Amino acid sequence: MESGFIFDIKRYSINDGPGIRVTVFFKGCNLNCAWCHNPESISHHTQKLYSQNRCIGCSACVQVCPQQACALTGEGIITDAELCIVCGKCAGICPTTASEITGSYKTTGEIMKIIEKETLFFDQSEGGVTFSGGEPLLQPKFLFELLAECGKKNIHRVVDTAGLVKTELLLEAAKRTDLFLYDFKLFDSAEHKKWTGVNNEKIKENLRLLSKNGANINIRIPLVAGVNDDVENIEKTAEFILSLHGEKKKINILPYHNIAQQKYKKLGKEFNADNLSEPPKDRISEIISHFKSYGLTASVGG
Repeated sequence: MESGFIFDIKRYSINDGPGIRVTVFFKGCNLNCAWCHNPESISHHTQKLYSQNRCIGCSACVQVCPQQACALTGEGIITDAELCIVCGKCAGICPTTASEITGSYKTTGEIMKIIEKETLFFDQSEGGVTFSGGEPLLQPKFLFELLAECGKKNIHRVVDTAGLVKTELLLEAAKRTDLFLYDFKLFDSAEHKKWTGVNNEKIKENLRLLSKNGANINIRIPLVAGVNDDVENIEKTAEFILSLHGEKKKINILPYHNIAQQKYKKLGKEFNADNLSEPPKDRISEIISHFKSYGLTASVGG
């Protein structure tokens, strides 16, 4: 039985594919998007989170820390990253969950027990399971085993991917997957690298090959004002999507939001350094209409 590194499991999810779903979030990503709303998904390692507003200053974490990495200050608990070994003892003793640990290993069996409890909701809503991240295809053996187990139980399977993986892994996943949610950030490769840290040539190539292979794909576009909401990017993206093999792909527009602000604070990271913002509603409507003029169906969410 395989085991994998995850950071969250959400039940009753309605934004990660059709129907009511369980979404399993894999930890670790090979992109570093400026607008990431799950910053805890990027690192491939266990991390400590700290919420100052929950801290009551009891010093329990200071006393239990074997590395003496925690210190109580006027600004709450400060953790020395060089000393901290992320053992989790501070989180285990904290009475208010001001200190938390994100990232843990789970076996296929443990995940399947959680999934199987929700099958009634799947049946009633035509839902299922979505494997997201991070990037789930960075842990292929674990992902493939989960997909296979869900397939045995006729549970609808969705893989949410950014596509920056080995092509053979993506095509192997297609044999076990009912729907891909394929993230497409920007058409221009240089701009893509500016905002995500990597170019997108492999991402586009993999999307072409996945389409040619006959996979069921929805294109997901995280829409960020001043980044990818301009007419040139929308037109080039529409033309590229139209060039893909098979049926016209549905487009899910995911407007940027700043609700992840607290997550960045918990991780001790700077939030929204580039002053990113959500596109105005009328601009989103214009973009939906623009895709429609190309014969493509776009909608918010999904």
